[in-house]
Amino acid sequence: MGSTLRRSARWRWASLLGATALAVTAGGALACPAGAAGSNVDFATHCIPPDIAGLPPIDGTTTANISVDNTSPEVGDTVTVTYTVVTAAASNPTDLALPADIMTPTGKVTLGGAQSGSMTVAGPKKNPPVPGKGVFPSFSMTGTFTVTSPGAITLSPGDYNIHTSYILELDTPCTVTDPPAPVSETVTATSGTPANTRAISLSSASGDPGSAVTVSGSDFTPGASVTLAGRSGAAQTADTATVTANAQGSFSGSLVVNDPATTGIVAYEGSAWNADVGAGPAAYVVNDTTPVPDGSQKLTTTVKAGTLSMSQAGDAVALSAVDFGQGGASTGDLRTVTVKDFRGGPAGWSLTGKVTDFTGPGGKIGAGKLSWSPACATKAGSPSTCAAGSPGTVGASGATLAQTPDGTLTGGEFTVDAGLSLDVPAFTPPGAYSGVLTLTLT
Repeated sequence: MGSTLRRSARWRWASLLGATALAVTAGGALACPAGAAGSNVDFATHCIPPDIAGLPPIDGTTTANISVDNTSPEVGDTVTVTYTVVTAAASNPTDLALPADIMTPTGKVTLGGAQSGSMTVAGPKKNPPVPGKGVFPSFSMTGTFTVTSPGAITLSPGDYNIHTSYILELDTPCTVTDPPAPVSETVTATSGTPANTRAISLSSASGDPGSAVTVSGSDFTPGASVTLAGRSGAAQTADTATVTANAQGSFSGSLVVNDPATTGIVAYEGSAWNADVGAGPAAYVVNDTTPVPDGSQKLTTTVKAGTLSMSQAGDAVALSAVDFGQGGASTGDLRTVTVKDFRGGPAGWSLTGKVTDFTGPGGKIGAGKLSWSPACATKAGSPSTCAAGSPGTVGASGATLAQTPDGTLTGGEFTVDAGLSLDVPAFTPPGAYSGVLTLTLT
């Protein structure tokens, strides 16, 4: 948009395959989650059986794998990590067979490189039956961490614990003998695109035709030539002036406004208005100075500008279940979003969305598998008309859900909906998968 708001509001909501989706069948987690980029690594492990087993510690080898939902995050992003124990060093320490769904694993993942520390992961209470003295099945644990530094961040499997809830509550903790374990996955974080923090303020919000208004700016490029200009909706008026930002990126300049159609003032670097290197529009009203005829009275009132906001009818969507071995479309509807543009200026708005991968106990379903069919309705009497985004893939890079154009006078109330469809591969491992869709209004 030609006059995009710099301050955006974000709402996050989880979309889940229903609890009955991809119902569990016999068998453990896959040795490597679907689509995972991490590699299997082996490391020496020291496991301590429960005291009741009367067994000495077990020194063996664990084979594990680390995968992530995003290998190229930006600083500030949240990365979902899946730690899969392909082959545990320990086994069922008793002669008693263990029934299904009594194992709950927890563990740690070690971060290295550009970001150090560790993160906690946990798995669901889910497993196939384990015979007496039998090997524990493969299992997966998930967790998240927030990227705080740019660069290569390594991920290594760490200590883990197998908790069983059957007759007795028992733990089998396993620690890495020579930490850290080998690196299984690496993500490369970037600083991201710097936010446009340029800002302007006016000495007055109104003036008579031909009056000068002082425009003050901050956070512009030091030493840059900055154009001050009047705006009439999406168009620029003939009222312009040029100032130079100082060494701190600030300036103060005077702009004479003659055009009575002016509704705002902007400041920008370069040869033409660009919201990425500019600020505004700041609202400005040219006073009507038309003389009042004899015997008449001029009546005035003020309409106060409001804000651009959005609300949602809910923050969770349960998509329909699909069958293992068949897969296909898992569908649902976006919770209705209401946008209220009560600013009364020349700027339109844009509502966009992007989604993470859908992660679950057996792997992930890529973000590119989610598509939507947007719809947008405009409340009667609104100055602007809402346009729905194009049907298609949402993905991690995002897509437009709805928008309104710039204009001489914009605003109104709008309701935005969308049909959702997640294309689940036929042999996605059974379990519940969830992803996060972030909506951004600017």
